[in-house]
Order: sequence, then C-alpha cells, then structure tokens
Amino acid sequence: MTSKVQPKLIIHGGAGSSLKGEGGLTAIRESLYGIVTQVYNLLLEGKSATEAVIKGCQLLEDNPRFNAGTGSVLQSDGQIRMSAALMDGEKQRFSGVINVSKVKNPINLANILQNKEDRVLSDYGSAELLRELQLPIYDPLTDLRLQEWIEERKNNFTRKMAGVVAEVSPNARRGTIGVVALDQYGRISAGTSTGGKGLEKVGRVSDSAMPAGNYANSYAGVSCTGIGEDIIDECLAAKIVIRVTDGLSLNEAMKKSMKEAWENKRDLGAIAISRTGNIVLGKTSEILLAAYHDGEKMSDCLEWKGEKLVISN
Repeated sequence: MTSKVQPKLIIHGGAGSSLKGEGGLTAIRESLYGIVTQVYNLLLEGKSATEAVIKGCQLLEDNPRFNAGTGSVLQSDGQIRMSAALMDGEKQRFSGVINVSKVKNPINLANILQNKEDRVLSDYGSAELLRELQLPIYDPLTDLRLQEWIEERKNNFTRKMAGVVAEVSPNARRGTIGVVALDQYGRISAGTSTGGKGLEKVGRVSDSAMPAGNYANSYAGVSCTGIGEDIIDECLAAKIVIRVTDGLSLNEAMKKSMKEAWENKRDLGAIAISRTGNIVLGKTSEILLAAYHDGEKMSDCLEWKGEKLVISN
C-alpha cells in the first residue's frame, strides 16, 4: 500500500505591476484564500491532484476579478477568446484549447480532451467540441472589461494589453490564472487558463495552452503567468520541470530559470510544487498574485517586492 503524503496546493491570479485600484490587495487576498481553502479541502478528502486543479481553475475562471473565464479581456476586435491547458503529471499527458469563445470554463474542455486522441484544439476545433458536447452558450463579458475596451478604442488601442485584474482603474497587467497541486498519493497536476493579454491581434496564441506555460510530470508541476511571448521564449514551465527531473531541486531549478529570464529582460512569474512537497514561486515582474497551502497554513506573496527572484516555503 502506498504511504500517503501531505497534500500541497498553490494558485495564482496573474502577474504584473502593483495594484492601486479599488479593492486592492485585501480583495485579491480574500479571493485567493477562499479558493485555496475550498480546493485544499478536496485534497484532504482524497481527491486527485487533477481533480483539485480543475476545481481551482474553475473557481478562478468564475471570479470576474481575474482574466480567465468570466471577466476575460477583449481582443482588438472586441471579442473574447480564451485558452486553457491541463497536464496530468502522473500520466504526463497535456491537453488544451486555444482561443475558444462562448464557454464558461475553458479548463473543462481541456479536461475532456485529456482522454481524446486529439488533445489540443484551436478556435474552430474548440467550437466544434462545444457543439458536440451540447454545452450551453455562455458570455464571459463583464461591464468593466467592456468599458476598458471602449476606452482603449477611443485612443486607437495605444496600450499593448489590458488589465490583469478587473479594477475601475486597472494598473496590474499580464493576466492568467493557474493551479498546481500535489495530492495524498504524491501525484502532481497543473492547470492554466487565460483570456489573453487583451487588445491583441486576432489569432494571437498565448503560452497558457503550451508546455511553455503549463507543464508537469512525476517530479514537479509548474504554471506560468506574465507576458506570454516571454514565457514562450524561455519555454519556462517545461524547462523548470525538466531541470528538476534531471536532478536539480525545485528551488535550484527555479532560481536558475528566473536568473536567465531576468538577464533576458523577460516579464513573467511561475508557481511550482515538487514531488517532495516543496512549494516555490519565482518572478521577474513587479508582483505575482499567488497564494498557497503548505499543509500547515495558508500564505501568499502579494506583498513580495524587491530584487529577490525566488521564494520557497
């Protein structure tokens, strides 16, 4: 009989610059802690890492404050297109959807594709899958995101991206949500979901539905956030996991990867858990909106500032 381990959980709601709008850190912390509590209880009940990751992503997608699912940003043509990925570390199986519309929880489609022969679908394929499953049509648009797009249109879309957190005066940008979990049986899974960077060229693909932004195996799991192109250029999630697989500790792998990203002037963040239960966070961006449960308590890195690139529990 396999001996049980202490479950671990970490989630994030994006990365970017400091929060200055209404709600601020207190509201973000309450949102993240509420989700961590619900999902960690599932792990204590014996749910798998994959089940926990799916639930965590669903809850983050359903929170209009974050840029995924409900509350996703609009692209330059005023449409919402979302991407999500799920990776089961035990099976080392990746699945995802790219630029899907009219669905409440893109992570659910990624989950369904786990057991399909074709496991990553683009916009047309995702739409066909929605029709096959007869899922209800859902509009993830919120008033704040619509107003944000209208204001940008007045300025001919001079900003390069929309706000990561839906605030009346958005300042934090680079939005994605993600979850990494270690369950009682030592299994690791990772999930990532996004509405994109907002205001982007139609057809642009984020890192979230790539192994660059979401990756796991039996050694470690990683979910990334930040500027997608920077994450893709670093192949960040896969690189960190591979380094752990090759013998580095998760802390060493994250430090090496973040140092490289910093030297390359990338703007990004990552959350990770190893099979030994180590929780590690890394960032080159100003803030990383992440919270975690280490088996004893909940904590977060919302007020983590300064030049240090990596922290661990």
